[in-house]
Amino acid sequence: MTFLTQVLNGLQLGSIYALVALGYTMVYGIILLLNFAHGDIIMVGAYISWIVMAQLGLNPILAVILSVAGCTLLGVLIDKVAYAPLRNAPRLSILITAIGVSYFLENGAQLVFGADAKVVPSYFDATPITFADLQLSPIALLTIVVTVVSTAILTFLVQRTKLGKAMRAVSEDMGAARLMGINVNTTISFTFAVGSALAGIGAVLYSMAYTQATPTMGIMLGTKAFVAAVLGGIGSIPGAVIGGLLVGFAEVLVSAIGLSVWKDAVVFLLLIIVLIVKPTGILGRTMNEKV
Repeated sequence: MTFLTQVLNGLQLGSIYALVALGYTMVYGIILLLNFAHGDIIMVGAYISWIVMAQLGLNPILAVILSVAGCTLLGVLIDKVAYAPLRNAPRLSILITAIGVSYFLENGAQLVFGADAKVVPSYFDATPITFADLQLSPIALLTIVVTVVSTAILTFLVQRTKLGKAMRAVSEDMGAARLMGINVNTTISFTFAVGSALAGIGAVLYSMAYTQATPTMGIMLGTKAFVAAVLGGIGSIPGAVIGGLLVGFAEVLVSAIGLSVWKDAVVFLLLIIVLIVKPTGILGRTMNEKV
């Protein structure tokens, strides 16, 4: 039973990483940008939930809706203000800007809310479900189900819809897509919106599991999700999910054997091993760049 509990814990944690990694991989797949502010968008989503429930005393459903909507709008706003003016700039300039946006969000949150952790109220009654002498966490089950559904919807969106085809065209060749009549800026903004919406969902699920919001909570969460995206093959939707689950299971396994102090190190060790063996990640494609 302990083994099954650890498997469920690994699936829950891995699902959160997978959702965040999907946001990373969406943006990178389109404009080759490592959006280091992505983890901090999750932090903003957690604070929105705290404000709605703890400060305003409103319905948790409204907290979920506003958290996802707030993260989506913030992602689009960041793209319009910080990244769009640098579309044709060297890639390093955009990367430095992403780091700057991350620090701006973290320090802004600390200035507004303070450095102490805010306790996010429970979204619903999380009484464990007993099944055959096994205690099942409803939060863990909900996290897994939401991740599966979100991944399925995202896959359908990218593969079967007109906007999804535009996203894939921009990903393959931005110049050719523009010549074919695709509005590249709109497509990129839509990609940021989808990725940030996933971050909002991740923020709600993370707040359910860990019930707190801090200005720096997005740093390690975003970093591990980035590791997950690279492990699975950045730019690949199934790869992001596989990478997220690998990172989640690695952390849970190390903690289960009593080495929880090493769980962060093991995640990055896993990244080093995969990059040595297969630099493109598990499902990544080899890219040929003309020089």
